[in-house]
Amino acid sequence: MANASSPDEPWTISMVTTELKAYIGRLGQLWVIGEVVEWNERATGIFGKIKDSSVEAAMSINAWNSVKSSLPNNVTAGDKVIALVRVDFYAKTGQLNLNVLEMRHAGLGDVLAKLEELKRKLAAEGLFDASRKRPLPFLPQNIGLITGKDSDAERDVIRNAELRWPQVVFTREYTPVQGDQAAAAIIAALERLDADPTVDVIIIARGGGDFQNLLPFSDEGLVRAVAAATTPVVSAIGHEPDQPLLDLVADLRASTPTDAAKRVVPDVNEELVLVSDLRNRAFQAASNFVRMNLERLEQVRSRPVLAGSAWIIDQRAEELVRTVQRGFELASRALDDARVETQSLRSHVRALSPQSTLERGYAIAVTPSGIAVTPLVVTLAHGTLDATSNGTHEANSTRKVES
Repeated sequence: MANASSPDEPWTISMVTTELKAYIGRLGQLWVIGEVVEWNERATGIFGKIKDSSVEAAMSINAWNSVKSSLPNNVTAGDKVIALVRVDFYAKTGQLNLNVLEMRHAGLGDVLAKLEELKRKLAAEGLFDASRKRPLPFLPQNIGLITGKDSDAERDVIRNAELRWPQVVFTREYTPVQGDQAAAAIIAALERLDADPTVDVIIIARGGGDFQNLLPFSDEGLVRAVAAATTPVVSAIGHEPDQPLLDLVADLRASTPTDAAKRVVPDVNEELVLVSDLRNRAFQAASNFVRMNLERLEQVRSRPVLAGSAWIIDQRAEELVRTVQRGFELASRALDDARVETQSLRSHVRALSPQSTLERGYAIAVTPSGIAVTPLVVTLAHGTLDATSNGTHEANSTRKVES
């Protein structure tokens, strides 16, 4: 060990780091238990972090490729592990870390196992189905925001939303976003906002965090409250490696609070550009339609068929003359036929008239009163009788003629 330090003989930093390295080296190999917080595979090995869940204590870990065969194949954040380590002090930077020599699972951990079981149960009930997710309104007039008071998540959401649409309004509900009381407080805030008819969409925001701090956002009560809400809900927890159950049940999952603001609120400038573009496209389409139809009309008007109207009479004149001639001929023929038929009928009628009989030499005898006196011949079964009429239908004389 180096001599004691004094104002006259102070230690150099290298002396301090050398002494620390020697002291830490006497610890040798240790078996430790903890929860994996980070686990990143690199070309030279695995680097991450392990923590003690009971207190706020954590250390960096590394496992070189030479010991990878002694490590489990499926280590992820949240796993409880037991590891054989050597504490290493890196004198150049003054950092401590644990060199992992061997590792085994201490089980997935009660919390992680319960979350997996809850996830399977809720999925079986259909709470995560895409068919039940509600669409977000195009332009929400009032956004409900559940987040920590004066948090970065609150500032990110509001700043980006107002940049995109300055008239947007927020109804804010401040709640704890980690710890045992967070889930109940978030559920109560969600129910208040969902009951407010002026709120069009609800954002639940937090600026990331480790696995344990995000546990309230996997609470079964919160998941069911989001599923039962009538107002669309956006999850903006902002933690990519771990996915809280809130992300699965929400109508929209945003990667960060900033992403939530951009996806919930349309950009006024983009919308104005879109409206202008649509207006120009509509004007262009209408102009093209009018121009195309004017060109077609001009083409039709320039055709010989419409260039002048005299052709109609010229081309149809001969046909009209033939038609008139044909009509005249048919009418004359019909009149001739009618004339002949009329003459025949007249001759027939004359032949049957009494006048024709008189013209053939017959005479009609009448009484002074004008009643015709005609000889009568009465035909019997075996001969005829000559009779005369006196106008009263009585016979004056009869003569029997034998057959």
